[in-house]
Amino acid sequence: MEMKGFTYGYDGKRGDFRSEGGIKSQELLYQTGVNWVCLAVQNKQETAHSTTIEFDYGKSCSDRDIMAAVERAHSHGVKVCLKPMVNCKDGVWRAYINFADSDFNGQDIYWDKWFKSYNDYMIYYAELAEETGCEMLCIGCEMCGTERKEGHWRKLIAEIRKVYSGKLIYNTNHGHEDDVKWFDAVDYVGTSAYFPVADAGGATAEMMREKWQVVCEEMHKVYEKWGKKIVFIEIGCRSANGCATMPWDFSHKDLPHDEEEQANFFDSCLCVFADQEWFGGVFWWDWSTFIYDDIETAKQDHGFNIHLKKAEDVLKEWYAKL
Repeated sequence: MEMKGFTYGYDGKRGDFRSEGGIKSQELLYQTGVNWVCLAVQNKQETAHSTTIEFDYGKSCSDRDIMAAVERAHSHGVKVCLKPMVNCKDGVWRAYINFADSDFNGQDIYWDKWFKSYNDYMIYYAELAEETGCEMLCIGCEMCGTERKEGHWRKLIAEIRKVYSGKLIYNTNHGHEDDVKWFDAVDYVGTSAYFPVADAGGATAEMMREKWQVVCEEMHKVYEKWGKKIVFIEIGCRSANGCATMPWDFSHKDLPHDEEEQANFFDSCLCVFADQEWFGGVFWWDWSTFIYDDIETAKQDHGFNIHLKKAEDVLKEWYAKL
């Protein structure tokens, strides 16, 4: 497993990556033994049916923020995957970004407009990734509604490769690995691996391993189809009871704190996948831009963070021996 990763910065705003708190959080992340970090930055469009992606000069991470974070990672010998993401201002999941395929003249008017905006967006960050020496670029995250537009995606990838020389990965959502017909055009098959690996709260690591084994067999089929290593470019589980049944969940705030279930999720996944030659690695979701630094706060945190929780000890042990 080449990528012992974690995602950082998704909740970051302008200036955060270079702030005292942001730098402290990054330093704590590097102590987990990661050799890759996925630097997630986001910009937004109004709705899932808007055709323009906007940059908010007051909130969006600046180039200087990204440059500083990349430089700090490299100073620790950590490789960087830059991941520009698109969200909708109205809170609708980006997977629902979608338009009619064509009008009566056979023209994809709205698709053409959106992909023009997305192309400009991705080329901008591809150039930044090239200039800062990012080793990998994620060209899209969970854009399920757009994935059928194969021609548009292939054209975009060709344009990106003109300005960026590193590796490319696309991040589909779990269960959609067969929907992307153009995985041959990128270097890694990426997926948000929020697979449910428990039937109820309190599942043991052994119980989860059985579920992961089924996932492993399915992922190997995807690898055989494309000949590209599989990367869990997003994967995680909150420290709350029952979250292994729905690892993607962030909305159920009433679930009781459960570090054991989160730790079992981490351990069972790595136990099944770490030694698979066709498996590229993991980027856990996600390490907060500003992380807490005391155990009492950790005990009150029911989110994806693992700092000062049992899952952090599990991850450090795995990453130390891989």
